[in-house]
Amino acid sequence: MSTPMSRSNRRSFLQTTTAVFPTIIASTAIGKDGRAPAGERISVGVIGTGKMCHGYHLNALLKYADVQFAAICEVDKNRRESAKRKIQATYSGKSDYKIPNEYTDFREIIHRDDIDAVLIATPDHWHAIPVIEACKAGKDVYCEKPLTLTILEAQRCIQAARKHKCVVQTGSQQRSSVFGPFRIACELIRSGRIGKIKSVTVGVGGPSKWCDLPAEDLESGLQWDMWLGQAPERPYNSILSARDGVSKPWPQWRAYREYSGGGHTDMGAHHYDIAQWALGMDESGPVEIIPPDDPSTGTGVRYIYANGVEMIHGGPSGCTFTGTEGTLRIDRGHLSADPADAIKEKLADHEVHLYESNDHHRNWLDCIRERKRPVADVEIGARSVTVVHLGNLAYWHGQTLNWDPKNWKFADAEANKWLDGPRRDPWQLPSV
Repeated sequence: MSTPMSRSNRRSFLQTTTAVFPTIIASTAIGKDGRAPAGERISVGVIGTGKMCHGYHLNALLKYADVQFAAICEVDKNRRESAKRKIQATYSGKSDYKIPNEYTDFREIIHRDDIDAVLIATPDHWHAIPVIEACKAGKDVYCEKPLTLTILEAQRCIQAARKHKCVVQTGSQQRSSVFGPFRIACELIRSGRIGKIKSVTVGVGGPSKWCDLPAEDLESGLQWDMWLGQAPERPYNSILSARDGVSKPWPQWRAYREYSGGGHTDMGAHHYDIAQWALGMDESGPVEIIPPDDPSTGTGVRYIYANGVEMIHGGPSGCTFTGTEGTLRIDRGHLSADPADAIKEKLADHEVHLYESNDHHRNWLDCIRERKRPVADVEIGARSVTVVHLGNLAYWHGQTLNWDPKNWKFADAEANKWLDGPRRDPWQLPSV
């Protein structure tokens, strides 16, 4: 058995295979059983194998000849075994197939030298720590959106990825033309098709609340304390982590502040991300956040950007942009404008053309080989989720916030205490 390459040597080797593995892999590069030669595959470890991973990420990545799933980490035995069966069914009969190792602690995956990258599809409160630690271990990362639970986590993820030169893709798939022509809508807006943008509405759900669920009996097979992680200790409830987390409806941990920012960060991580892209704010954000008169309604927060554009939480689903010469609305499966001519004519060469990706996972894999930033790079994901976090803080505290996006801090020292929250040992936020 050959000795595994060091991380740096393996990264260099994968770069040399980029020409062999473009977005559409050449048939001459495929090894036995329709797979790439073992040494030329990107070795991936999965952290979190619930409904999103099982029904989306595994389906997406298992179709690629140059990917090999080497390890699975999941605190729930049912979900872990379900993912393992799915991977086995795909690789069954392949001559060089190896059963992926199983873990319940993500650190055992990221410390393996033979793993190149990790895919993180855990609940939101378990995003930042694995992202940061994976980057420190030299792994490239795909992390589900919203990228983080807090603003400080968002900043720290950027710092970790940049310091350790890792490729980090945020799961904001709308940037890869998934579910609709989002990139085209942003190009039309930035090309001035509806004039100078004055305002944007973002129609998504509201913020989360503190968890008040009653205790239930814990079945065997779930490491509940590990599921909680940094969150406060509390009894098990199946609403937070259903034991059949693959076929049942989506678990509702998103509704609670200990684990997520609610519907606001859920679909908001998608649609605010598109608003940021269309406004050219991928490296910045709003400077003032104003709550509605009644913050308990969970809608109506206003964001003011330095250029005067106002963004409002509310309105129809998706994003509606109002400019000096018309309006444009983009949502999943929907693109419309008034006047309609604003979107009828194809973009000319001289107009704005943005980063083009038509497959979010393939974009990540190609960027791993080419050592380039992906379409939803870590800073993009961090900046977009920070917008939503800012809105949630305005709702929760009922006060106007003045934000410095360049320096990642509030003008008010008291508000800066809200950049992060209390953490249960030993899961403090790592340094980079």
